[in-house]
Amino acid sequence: MTSVGNGAQGAHQKPATAARMYDYYLGGIHNFPADQEAAKAVLAKSPNLRASALANRAFLGRAVRYLTSLGVRQFLDLGSGIPTVGNVHEIAQAAIPDARVVYVDIDPEAVSESLDLLDGNQFATAIRADVRQPQAILDNPQVRKLLDFDQPIAVLLVAVLHFVEETDEACDIIGTLRSTMVPGSHLVIAHATVDELVFDERELKKTQEVYRRQTATPLTPRKKSDVTRLFDGFELVEPGVVWLNRWRPEPDTVDVFAEQPFLSGFYVGMGRLP
Repeated sequence: MTSVGNGAQGAHQKPATAARMYDYYLGGIHNFPADQEAAKAVLAKSPNLRASALANRAFLGRAVRYLTSLGVRQFLDLGSGIPTVGNVHEIAQAAIPDARVVYVDIDPEAVSESLDLLDGNQFATAIRADVRQPQAILDNPQVRKLLDFDQPIAVLLVAVLHFVEETDEACDIIGTLRSTMVPGSHLVIAHATVDELVFDERELKKTQEVYRRQTATPLTPRKKSDVTRLFDGFELVEPGVVWLNRWRPEPDTVDVFAEQPFLSGFYVGMGRLP
């Protein structure tokens, strides 16, 4: 099922976006034919991606619950995507009712859906912005109105930095964000990888070509050493940079990657600013 948007004709004309493709992987309804076509092409090359998307969403939930247990009450979610089950504000505000959350995405559909969901929630909002322009995000009046950068904040970069092609640029983005964060703030990253995978490089290139050809967001997986580099200036929270399913797993949950964690295709981690 797809979100109708501006009608069937408009839906067919909408180009694919990473946010709506991710929604499709998660089994959501806020995607269009172009997103479905592109997502199916990627799944044909990377059949574990749907399970990875679900596991990635579960990691986000674990990270937010851990942060609220520390008393963190402000969240800046960059590349937040289409709202779905287990949104950051729902998890954070269940523990801390006045926890503040700003969602940021480049996809207008994602922002529109988020604003609809947040109607009446005075402690959360969504803005349209590009993660590659972090200073503009930090200077945004809505961000400054809701978040107090003189207090600890959690910056969430979950499944977004692999859409930034150059590693140096990704590091610069985090450097800009870090410069506004006070001690006790946290950085959360989930990043696609090909490190240690048994993979066919030709198939990877085909997957990347789908994103490059059918969306405006080329896919750039990185190795563990590159993902770890993104945490420069932060103290890694145990267990460090690990496979997606190995970061503080919760009991009594199904782990489809238990025997082969590398098949998740994601490294994740959390850093604390000392």
